[in-house]
Amino acid sequence: MKKFISKLIPHESPIKHFYWYRVLSFLNYLHFPGIKKPDAGWPILFGISIPKSGTHLLSQILAGFSKVAPFAPNVQFIGLGQTLNRQQRQEKLEKEFTSLRPLDIAMAHLVSSQKEMERIRSPRFLSYFILRDPRDIVVSHALYVSEIRKEHRLHSYYSDNLHSLDERLMTSIKGVHTSQESARGIARQIEVHMDWLDHPDVHSIRFEDLIHDRYNSLGKIADYFLKRVDTLPVTREDVIKQLELSINPSQSLTFRSGKTGEWKKHFTEEHKKVFKDIAGDMLISLGYESDNDW
Repeated sequence: MKKFISKLIPHESPIKHFYWYRVLSFLNYLHFPGIKKPDAGWPILFGISIPKSGTHLLSQILAGFSKVAPFAPNVQFIGLGQTLNRQQRQEKLEKEFTSLRPLDIAMAHLVSSQKEMERIRSPRFLSYFILRDPRDIVVSHALYVSEIRKEHRLHSYYSDNLHSLDERLMTSIKGVHTSQESARGIARQIEVHMDWLDHPDVHSIRFEDLIHDRYNSLGKIADYFLKRVDTLPVTREDVIKQLELSINPSQSLTFRSGKTGEWKKHFTEEHKKVFKDIAGDMLISLGYESDNDW
């Protein structure tokens, strides 16, 4: 029944979409009669990601919690808008943040500014942050902007001005800095999100662990959840099982192959040199390399 109703969510109208989201949330709540509210109340499940780092993978996992607790069965992607500039996205994010309620599940590309870190520190949120090898982020970004998401604000720039994948990868490494377009390079993109890794109220996940060590990674995700929500009438194993069942690569435009290290197929020696110059130390500090000999 829930799957059937989920298909009824209209995507053409934000107002109607929000209305159906609330309907689905209420219907899922009815599937858990008598479940005890946690002492701290029901949280908002919140996922944070760097663009192209596994956003849809994390959103699918978080949605899996709706199978074991009365969370909304669909994830709200807040503050997003491929055609919006940064100020417009921030205004949209603020508005959508205020609409979140306990038992909602939401995702955002949220920079680790002092303001946002204090916001997430609120007991209203139970938060996760997903990290991915920055070199694979570069590959995913270049392909996404140029080939997959044609309505992306950078699509015209990538398709009209950059005539090969090599050029597009280099641009995703360096960023876009023209009078018409501006976009962060990979070093700055990682830098503005890095403080989530040390946030005491955010559980960090690596995309690579979800691919190569999925059971243990999902177990840590479940454990973090169960520390906050300790009233479920199901076992830890039941939770892990539902989280794994929720992963469906075919439902994501960007979780294409479920592989890691794709950068090795595409980076030239020049890409490696430039990347090391601008983000080599960052790659080491994140634990993806032990030195610059790669």
